[in-house]
Amino acid sequence: MYKITPWEVSGDIDYSKIVKEFGLETISEHLMKRIEKHTKELHPLLRRGVFFAHRDLNWIIDEYEKGHHFFLYTGRGPSGHTHLGHILPWVFTQWLQEKFHVDLWFQMTDDEKFLFNDKLDLEQTRKLAYENALDVIALGFDEKKTKIFLDTEYAKTLYPQALKVAKRLTFSTAKAAFGFSNESNVGEIFFTSVQAVPAFLPSVLKGKNVPCLIPHAVDQDPHFRVARDILPKLGYYKPASIQSVFLPGLRGGKMSASEEGSAIYTTDSPETAKRKIMNAFTGGRDTVKEQKEKGANYSICPIYHYYRQLFMPDDKELASLESECKGGSILCGECKERLSKRVAAFLSDHQHKREQAKHHIEKFMIRD
Repeated sequence: MYKITPWEVSGDIDYSKIVKEFGLETISEHLMKRIEKHTKELHPLLRRGVFFAHRDLNWIIDEYEKGHHFFLYTGRGPSGHTHLGHILPWVFTQWLQEKFHVDLWFQMTDDEKFLFNDKLDLEQTRKLAYENALDVIALGFDEKKTKIFLDTEYAKTLYPQALKVAKRLTFSTAKAAFGFSNESNVGEIFFTSVQAVPAFLPSVLKGKNVPCLIPHAVDQDPHFRVARDILPKLGYYKPASIQSVFLPGLRGGKMSASEEGSAIYTTDSPETAKRKIMNAFTGGRDTVKEQKEKGANYSICPIYHYYRQLFMPDDKELASLESECKGGSILCGECKERLSKRVAAFLSDHQHKREQAKHHIEKFMIRD
């Protein structure tokens, strides 16, 4: 059994069941070839099925081929420091922006985290949003094509549009989509109306319909299912979307920001990251002798998935690692040591770019 909402993910996730339950489409070979026609290559996250499902992605390509450029929309709920699971969809979003030469609207939902987290006040969520924005910028988004905003600082623009969505959204629909109860505060119930706005705001500002593509982790899909139902009633396109699996936690299961050792943060030192990696759960056997004889189970190993999703883009190298692991010629300690070096190199580079981002963050931010 598993539970998946925009605010809680638990249990063993069955992505094939999610596709059916959420009404998603899997990404076909034909669709990947359509994308590759324009990008000239496929991102590892796409060809390896990390981004595994979509809504109306064929339509987005149709429109692009007609000369109608789409825009990208994604975001972050600033409840703490950014970890590697958060940046996974952003890495792919940056690639899409670069390959298709399109704008990105990046929403920082500081209001959401205030409403849904009793431990955070608005000043804390605002500060965290600006900290998280540094990680976004450090990934190499085009400052001329990227707009980052906090809901509370862009409310004059967002709120009138959110009202239009809210007027079309019944409590029964919100309750069915998100599992709200009589104890849910009114702000929680209203919030999805705000998250829908960036999916059509460029259409409002340009005075014509502009296609929208939303890359996101699959737990956020309920928000956009609601948006897809309501936006045509307001005269706007349904947003298209592409969904990713989760980067697993180092302790197993979904990465948890609240569980020490489960996540590697972009602000971690290489030493801290290495400690977390060396203490991680693996798919290894109980003894060295048994692992050499029978091999390990890399499919359940978070160390392997770190390689597969973020730190080993070369397919031949990944296939070699799989062979070593399955054949028992590599032990988990050595595999962890290799990964820790790659993570350390990434953190060093990212943290340098993150510091640089502090000097030009205002080029990315938009406010009323």
